[in-house]
Amino acid sequence: MASNQASNNTQQESKFTLSMNHDMEQQQVSLDHQQVEEKEFDYSKRSQWLRAAVLGANDGLVSTASLMMGIGAVKKDIKVMILTGFAGLVAGACSMAIGEFVSVYSQLDIEVAQMKRDNKRRNKIEGADEDEKNVLPNPAQAAAASALAFSVGAIVPLLAASFIRDYKLRIGAVVAAVTIALMVFGWLGAVLGKAPAIKSSARVLFGGWLAMAITYGLTKLIGSSGL
Repeated sequence: MASNQASNNTQQESKFTLSMNHDMEQQQVSLDHQQVEEKEFDYSKRSQWLRAAVLGANDGLVSTASLMMGIGAVKKDIKVMILTGFAGLVAGACSMAIGEFVSVYSQLDIEVAQMKRDNKRRNKIEGADEDEKNVLPNPAQAAAASALAFSVGAIVPLLAASFIRDYKLRIGAVVAAVTIALMVFGWLGAVLGKAPAIKSSARVLFGGWLAMAITYGLTKLIGSSGL
């Protein structure tokens, strides 16, 4: 009888241990799942300004460099080239800021309207929860990020061309500076967004080269025709 009681006690202890292990495993899985959700949430919030900043920097770099290359195809004067690049910087930064503000504000209106409809269905009178408000897009933030990033990108070819008088060296310096900056911007965007760095950098680099080549070639063709 004592042997049976000892066996029962052993079985109960075994069941208790298994139950505790199972509970601990469930808690660990729950914590891991929560950490994954927090990381994914952080990246989704980061994408609000990351998209605008990366887009603005690449636009500023490629469009300003392409304008300078286009003008450089028909005008070798450094002053004309620099003024063209500066005008492109100012106009592009303003255009990016306004366009991004209008675009993100439209997105904000849509999301707020949808949120209000959802709240009505859930019989909420107060409106959106604080957690829901925190994930809404910010138009002013997106506009400022776009304008600043565009200016940072546009300043690269301007600085590269500002101190070189020789025409061929100036064109080469612009191409070299833009190439390095495109690779850096592509790599930075990939790292911040947890995307493949090599593919991202290559995509940005070839896109920038193509834009400059087309602008230079077409401007050279039209300028040579005497129009």
